[in-house]
Amino acid sequence: MDLIKNDLINWFSEGCKPKELFRIGTEHEKFVYKTENLQPVSYEEPSGIKNILKSLVVFGWEEVEEEGHLIALKKNKQSITLEPGGQLELSGAPLENIHQTCSEVNEHLRQVKLVGKDLNIGFLGVGARLEGKLPYELWMPKPRYKIMREYMPTVGSKGLEMMADTCTVQVNLDYSSEEDMRRKLKTSFILQPIVTALFSSSPIEKMKVSEFISRRAAIWFNVDQDRCGTPQFIFENSLGFEDWVDYALKVPMYFVRRNGKYINCAGDSFEKFMEGKLEKLPDERPTLLDWEDHLSTIFTEIRLKKFIEFRGADTGPWGSLCALPALWVGLLYDSEALNEAESFANSWSLEMYQKAYSEVPIKGMDLIINNNSIKDYAEELIKISKKGLKNRKMFDSSGNDETGYLNQLEEIVYYGKNQATEMLSIWKNSEEDAIKEIYKRYSY
Repeated sequence: MDLIKNDLINWFSEGCKPKELFRIGTEHEKFVYKTENLQPVSYEEPSGIKNILKSLVVFGWEEVEEEGHLIALKKNKQSITLEPGGQLELSGAPLENIHQTCSEVNEHLRQVKLVGKDLNIGFLGVGARLEGKLPYELWMPKPRYKIMREYMPTVGSKGLEMMADTCTVQVNLDYSSEEDMRRKLKTSFILQPIVTALFSSSPIEKMKVSEFISRRAAIWFNVDQDRCGTPQFIFENSLGFEDWVDYALKVPMYFVRRNGKYINCAGDSFEKFMEGKLEKLPDERPTLLDWEDHLSTIFTEIRLKKFIEFRGADTGPWGSLCALPALWVGLLYDSEALNEAESFANSWSLEMYQKAYSEVPIKGMDLIINNNSIKDYAEELIKISKKGLKNRKMFDSSGNDETGYLNQLEEIVYYGKNQATEMLSIWKNSEEDAIKEIYKRYSY
């Protein structure tokens, strides 16, 4: 039976879970480099991406191939995948608490460090590549990336940089109902620029200081306005699943998968697909798997699926990989904290949000919005999150709750220095050796 619009709306509704089944899924990317010269690695070379994946199999990972290339690993609801520029990404399992999330991250980093030692490679936790644009010959051999690489320059000037030269940490969280989704989605969109400021770690471009605190965040301004940024309907009180469906139907497609192959449909709309009017697949209509594929090509900083993805933070050192999920869980998974976070977000006008969204990548925590700095707002946000984590009463084996994972963010606010400002201090104090020092300081 052909899909109709209500099927797409119901697909989101099926994501609703009772609160006791809420889970936390964390993802993070990192740059891979040769320790001898700090250069990025290719896919095929002896110390390259393919052999990194093969070497990790000893830890119980199962290989995933695509058109004859090893492109991922999977194990126990976790996966290790490749971004276009060879950034290695862990997509974690859905877990109950931040203690488990942090243990998962720690075990993953232990494994890649052991493999890295054997292959003389390192893994760097910063938000954007330091040495400049990655050569095309070092891109990963994934068919969808070839389609995107051809299409991206037709709709924006920074799409290829986004794909190959940036790294993020993100968290995926659940919703219990359409109303719960609405509250979490709207609140988190408004609060996102504050989170961007806290986690900024990409002030360097082509081995020079750039104009940005988060160059990664700024790159997104010039990628593809059809699928990035903040959809206007987010700020409407009636926001529901149908709004996201209407939005996604109009977002241009990239591809359709059939029989293990990627068919280039870049620029066509999913609406046309549902009408059987795709030029490359005449009279064929989509499945729900096609819908899932299409939703994964929407690049808003907060993204709706059968859960909510929070995608707007530069990657960073080990502590930040735990701090990001802790921050959002504290804000959104406890009802008292969610009420306060929502009230906080609703106190911002649309103009305040737009100023923060456009200027935080440049000014970071020093940006003044309505007579307060982003640093001040961040301090308040962390307090709300800490209350939420305390209320959750999730303890580790030593009796510690989850609030300790916010310590790094509290330090950032107390001293007014995030990773980006630390990197700039390193640059200022030792410009000749700054790159080596940054690699040393922020490698896992």
